[in-house]
Amino acid sequence: MPYLTRDEPVDESIGCRILTAALQLFVERGYHNVSIHDVQKRAGVSIGSIYNHYGGKEGVAKGLYRHLLTELEAVIDNVIAGTPSPQAQCERVIRQLLDFTESRRDIMAFIFATRHREFLPGEPPICNSAPFMRLRDIVRHGIEQGTFRAMDPWVGASAVFGGTIRLIQLRLDGMVTQPLPELADELIVTTWRGVLPGEITTSAREA
Repeated sequence: MPYLTRDEPVDESIGCRILTAALQLFVERGYHNVSIHDVQKRAGVSIGSIYNHYGGKEGVAKGLYRHLLTELEAVIDNVIAGTPSPQAQCERVIRQLLDFTESRRDIMAFIFATRHREFLPGEPPICNSAPFMRLRDIVRHGIEQGTFRAMDPWVGASAVFGGTIRLIQLRLDGMVTQPLPELADELIVTTWRGVLPGEITTSAREA
């Protein structure tokens, strides 16, 4: 099973092995270039096991998509619960996403660099999924509290997290060669200049 915050167990269940294999193959080759037999071989399971657990390739992709969004939502919820202010919450999420890009590359590639609607038309677009709505809500709360400038919450969320998402995509595409955590402070300072009242020259961690 692909996990964001913990290592995969040595002895995975069949269902977990299927999702792990599917993630690797979908990222390596693209969804449309992967067959159910490819997943079966990589996972080391029978075709019948795949159909029993997920009902076919689209079912595998749907299960993987929902699992990873649930994982990301849990990460964001933990940040919200353990971090006092909207600004600090945003910064912590940004830093974690940059860290995950280095330590959980396949997961981040599937979430941020895959056109899910092309093969999962029944699922909500990624920007309308629960974890991304959580991010918008953090920014909305910051606007309501006066931490961030008055603006449309979608504009605010795009300003706060859009640069991070684009930097992740560039790293996944090989355009950015430097590990992203090394760019975190510069990215965060730039982000705050766009949304905080007045001018900011340090990150929340440095203030």
